[in-house]
Amino acid sequence: MTEQSVDLSFTLGTRLDGANGRTGVIHTPHGDIRTPAFIPVATKATVKTLTPEQVRAAGAQAILSNAYHLYLQPGSDIVDEAGGVAAFENWRGPTFTDSGGFQVMSLGVGFKKILAMDITDLTESDIRAANKDRMARVDDDGVDFKSVIDGSAHRFTPEKSMQIQHQLGADIMFAFDELTTLVDTRAYQEHSVERTRLWAQRCLEEHNRLTLARPGKPLQSLWGVVQGANYEDLRRQAVRGLLALDEEARAEARRGFGGFGIGGALEKEILGTITSWVTDELPEDKPRHMLGISEPDDLFTCIENGADTFDCVAPTRLGRRGGVYTLDGRMNLMAARFKRDFTGIDEEFGGYVSENYSRAYIHHLLKAKEFLAGTLCTLHNLEFMLRLVDNIRAAIDEGRFYEYRDEFLGRYYAGRG
Repeated sequence: MTEQSVDLSFTLGTRLDGANGRTGVIHTPHGDIRTPAFIPVATKATVKTLTPEQVRAAGAQAILSNAYHLYLQPGSDIVDEAGGVAAFENWRGPTFTDSGGFQVMSLGVGFKKILAMDITDLTESDIRAANKDRMARVDDDGVDFKSVIDGSAHRFTPEKSMQIQHQLGADIMFAFDELTTLVDTRAYQEHSVERTRLWAQRCLEEHNRLTLARPGKPLQSLWGVVQGANYEDLRRQAVRGLLALDEEARAEARRGFGGFGIGGALEKEILGTITSWVTDELPEDKPRHMLGISEPDDLFTCIENGADTFDCVAPTRLGRRGGVYTLDGRMNLMAARFKRDFTGIDEEFGGYVSENYSRAYIHHLLKAKEFLAGTLCTLHNLEFMLRLVDNIRAAIDEGRFYEYRDEFLGRYYAGRG
């Protein structure tokens, strides 16, 4: 059997009673991912402040790198020469790459590309600012944008995204899609869903061409991305459009979608409802990835409604600023009250950092601007998030998901408000 013949598949595990949630296993050429799973973000082929060995020791099964940033620096061709992104960064396990679409639009257009988007308090000046000095312009063929590094001009198309991601060589990659915001009109959302469908079709065609053109490389799985903002009909339409493309490709003995991503700016209050609209339409034998989710309540909500994997920079970004997760909620170790606190971050939770370093020591490192502060806080946050999702998976398998959810969230958010 050649390396290229090992393809991605999904094994369904335990179904969650009364909802779309489930456990399972994603099988990739570089190892299995037990789901639900949190996927740490290694934006530029590194989880910031940590070595790959530390990320693995924290419990990570796979990591996700960023096509946009690796295209700009060092260049996807260099990563390809190194043997792909996993070899380049010395990661021994499955890898994901995103399409670059989120970064092209969020860094270029730059307007509130966040999950819990609230438009009720927007002013006219906010909206004008959103349209001023844009570094990205989208049309039906692709996106023109300026580099965040040096301002140089570039263009991404579906074909270009596939070429970059094939060179990066991740096990799982995503089709190039247009990210919209909740400020965009209904008419624009309709046009964008169709544009994303047509881009997905072009991605499939280029993915199949490149797979044949690069024999000997491990097979890569292309996942379609579901857009549609907060509109049920558009979300369901988007899924059905992708499934039709998948069916057409397989009928012609070409490679279809190995799974699906759920993307776009979402309103937090209806996150579970939106997720269920999508997963209601998706087949059970394909994994589903929720793009950009990490808050504990959002994880429980998305898992309950059928999402399998998640990525987000929040745990690492928060950690570099001194923010840490505990069983009793988030806290920031920069606060003066930790100056003489010689307990671990969360001794009940445990883990390497809590068992070996005090809050007072990490507070000192943060105030002294020592790099080790970011390493310790990030390592703790990743272990916390990864163990949380592992516990959710076990709770589903053991038939106690709802009890665990209520117990964990009741304590975690007890002090809110």
